[in-house]
Amino acid sequence: MIWLRSAIYQLWFYSVSVVLVLACAPLMVLPQRMARPSVFAVARLWARMTLGGLGPICGIRMVITGWENLPADGPALIASNHQSAFDTVIWMKLLDRVAYVLKQDLQRIPLYGQICVATGMIIVDRFAGATAIRALLAGAARVVAEGRTIVIFPEGTRAAPGAVGVLHPGVAAIASHTGLPVIPVVTNSGEHWGRRGFRRFPGTITVAIRPALPAGLRRQELLNRLADEYRRGVGDIVDNSVECSAAGFQQS
Repeated sequence: MIWLRSAIYQLWFYSVSVVLVLACAPLMVLPQRMARPSVFAVARLWARMTLGGLGPICGIRMVITGWENLPADGPALIASNHQSAFDTVIWMKLLDRVAYVLKQDLQRIPLYGQICVATGMIIVDRFAGATAIRALLAGAARVVAEGRTIVIFPEGTRAAPGAVGVLHPGVAAIASHTGLPVIPVVTNSGEHWGRRGFRRFPGTITVAIRPALPAGLRRQELLNRLADEYRRGVGDIVDNSVECSAAGFQQS
């Protein structure tokens, strides 16, 4: 049954993706400033539709905890652990002004890469050394000036459930350069949406938003604090959760 439900979900996910990516294609000929609001609206619709299929098709429930830890106004720097592709979609659904830090490889995907550029994501060549850091900081300054929250995955790649990968210093550089509050986020998404293969396992994906780290931490101390949050936070569910459903947020 899991194989069948997962196959149906894959069909749903890619059907929605193809239709909406093609819908964006005509917008790519417009100047970026004109195209961005429409492309971003389509991207948010894509996130809502693809994640909305997880419940009815795969039996996967999504719960967000610690919503109150995000700033009531103004942008933040969300530093999330990374276990599955789910992590790269959920914030497009949850926040209306968000920019991901993405690896340059994604820019090479036809149309998808153009959409990443059109929506103003921060695209970085991870192997470019000092040039990559300069591009990262310039992109961060740009999106903060636009009032957008930044989402970064300090591990840089997906880790197995329960594991914490090596954290890279880009998150500390952004925090120092922009002064944004660093909000650790922990998820167990890899338990239900695997790194490899297409199977989706029923259960609850929790996205735990933790309190902001103290301001002014040095680079290594910030990375150590984040790693500690990830280790403690995996599987931790706090009270006053907010359930994310196809209809929006409901207090649970």
